[in-house]
Amino acid sequence: MEETKNPKRGPLEGVHFLLTYKCIFECDHCFVWGSPSASGTFNTRQIEDVLKQASEIPTVKRVYFEGGEPFLFYPVLVKGVETARKMGFEVGIVSNAYWATDRNDAISWLEPLAKLEIADLSMSTDEYHGDKEEAENVKRGFEAAKELGMAVGVMEVEGIEFYSCETPKKEEKGELMFRGRAAKELAGKAKKKPLRSFSTCPEEPPTLGRVHVDAFGNVMFCQGITIGNLWEKPLKKIMADLDQEKHPIIGPLMRGGPVQLAKELGMKPRREYADACHLCYELRCRARETGKFKDVLTPDQMYGVSESAED
Repeated sequence: MEETKNPKRGPLEGVHFLLTYKCIFECDHCFVWGSPSASGTFNTRQIEDVLKQASEIPTVKRVYFEGGEPFLFYPVLVKGVETARKMGFEVGIVSNAYWATDRNDAISWLEPLAKLEIADLSMSTDEYHGDKEEAENVKRGFEAAKELGMAVGVMEVEGIEFYSCETPKKEEKGELMFRGRAAKELAGKAKKKPLRSFSTCPEEPPTLGRVHVDAFGNVMFCQGITIGNLWEKPLKKIMADLDQEKHPIIGPLMRGGPVQLAKELGMKPRREYADACHLCYELRCRARETGKFKDVLTPDQMYGVSESAED
């Protein structure tokens, strides 16, 4: 039995939990507008519900717990990982390692997760995650994870200076994407590229190999582009019913990237943008103002409107 009606789309392989939107940082490059004041956190019952729904799709093999900062709700995180592992999923976690203020403390935080044999622990560190002290936390967390035999890596993105130069020197860091808070705080400082450069979507819509889900039930192709709500319809049915070519946002992105999205939305973009995500995010913000995409361009949190995220 086929999972999907659309032969162009590859199988769903991963479900990424946005365990919480709350974070100790308020990074300028954050996709999801994480902050200390953000609302929206999974409870253990909800996590188990989503995992059961994911288990009904045979191709889903792995889950990730992200945020915000998932370690802020440590008992919920550990229980979620435990449940996922019992159900046979590979598990990954993304954290900023704020908890690794001491070697012994770091060991204590990680030991229960090490026993659950998670497949990946990714720790974020760059200029947006704080100063020397925060970098030392990541270093301690990394060393503690290695000591416990965990699969661990470090995630770091280029600083805005890299995107402001005519011919920047490439370093071994990840790419900064100008969406979410980065579109507001950093895009204006980046060197702009011509509109014609943005005829494809970086997320490769036909694949849709993973989705992000939040505590409000939103199932997202990309942060802020929702394909359904799994508190209202099972994940398996959301995926089976999805015809991305007919989706009002994903469809245009498939056909010609953000440039095509602007055309089909009837919007006139500027001549230059920092990257494809910058153009797409700006178009989506403008489209939200029309009131026509309430169930698609959601949740509010992804657009910097955290106060109404729980509505």
